[in-house]
Amino acid sequence: QVQLVESGGGLVQAGGSLRLSCAASGRTFIINRMGYAMGWFRQAPGNEREFVAGISWSGASPYYADSVKGRFTISRDNAKNTVYLQMNSLKPEDTAVYYCATGSTSATMSSARFWGQGTQVTVSS
Repeated sequence: QVQLVESGGGLVQAGGSLRLSCAASGRTFIINRMGYAMGWFRQAPGNEREFVAGISWSGASPYYADSVKGRFTISRDNAKNTVYLQMNSLKPEDTAVYYCATGSTSATMSSARFWGQGTQVTVSS
């Protein structure tokens, strides 16, 4: 099994920045052997879970939701089994629990099946 643990969430004012990290553990060789993409989803109270960003195993094909394009940057370090989400110019509507995921071979993360427990991001106005 693959376990994912997010960190880096917190409270920030609008316009500020946060950097989320997600470290994989357990049978992490699966991620590299299978060439899994890694990515981020988020869910705000009363909303459905939505895709935020994904990145292919090679890092060559990042993919972003329109709502975060130009503000967020996803990256990964395969040697560390870690994916990052740099979030700049944060808005109150970015407030949500952010979940790390893997298990899909596409940066669109359409078939993610391994999930972290989430980290809270709160953006105040």
